[in-house]
Amino acid sequence: MTRGEERMTKVVALGIDVGSTTVKIVGVDTEGNLAWHFLEQADPRVEDQIERFLVRALSIPPGPPSSPNYGRGRGAARSAGEKERVGLPLVATGYGRKLVRQSTRSVTEITCHARGVYRELGHGGTLVDIGGQDSKVIGISPKGDVVDFSMNDKCAAGTGRFLENTARRLGVPLEYMGQVALSASDEVSISSTCTVFAESEIVSLIAHGVAVEPILRGLHRSLTQRVVAMIRTVGLTPPLMLSGGVVQNQAIARMLEEEMGERVIVPRHPQLMGAYGAALIALDLR
Repeated sequence: MTRGEERMTKVVALGIDVGSTTVKIVGVDTEGNLAWHFLEQADPRVEDQIERFLVRALSIPPGPPSSPNYGRGRGAARSAGEKERVGLPLVATGYGRKLVRQSTRSVTEITCHARGVYRELGHGGTLVDIGGQDSKVIGISPKGDVVDFSMNDKCAAGTGRFLENTARRLGVPLEYMGQVALSASDEVSISSTCTVFAESEIVSLIAHGVAVEPILRGLHRSLTQRVVAMIRTVGLTPPLMLSGGVVQNQAIARMLEEEMGERVIVPRHPQLMGAYGAALIALDLR
């Protein structure tokens, strides 16, 4: 398609995912295509952050579908202090979905991730969503319905927080943890099933002169094995799919493939699947 033939896409519905680590907003066009998105680290003043996100979304002119961040930085057209109603259907999901008082409806992350991934990949299977605060394994039927799920929201082990705490302790940037873990030729077993105890175990390993690389590989193995236990609770129906911000860590998919003996499929924007599913549900409300 040449530049002259490129169509301008109008956003007609919005989905917002207020997670414990990041907040994401997605706009879709009349066909349900992901037309625009914006993402930030979660702010302690989340209600003000939500207002800023909606101001930005309503200030974005139609943009080309090939440019999902189109309009970034154009939010000055409206003041963040203005309390105006959203003129588009808006569905909220995520950890803080009840704080989105402007939403048309709030929907669970399980439903939204299943909807987003099914639309993106076009088939059912077993979806693993690893977020900052919890992990979920969702069975999705060939028609896109949620048929079963298992959720870990009581302990940080098996979640992004587990990796985040260790990254801070080891002085390794979070975005490089997977790469460093996969570079290790050896692997140290992290036996503790609690994040706090695991951190103490890691401190002890460092004190005994163990290198960072095998510690990180063992840490990723520990997290992956917790996820595998959840998958076995639900039962694996291939293909195995991943969503959530944590799966941008390349070691997670690699080790899940090793543990399960199954190829893992990751959508183009795994971190946006909750917000995308919410926007698709909002589209149905038009």
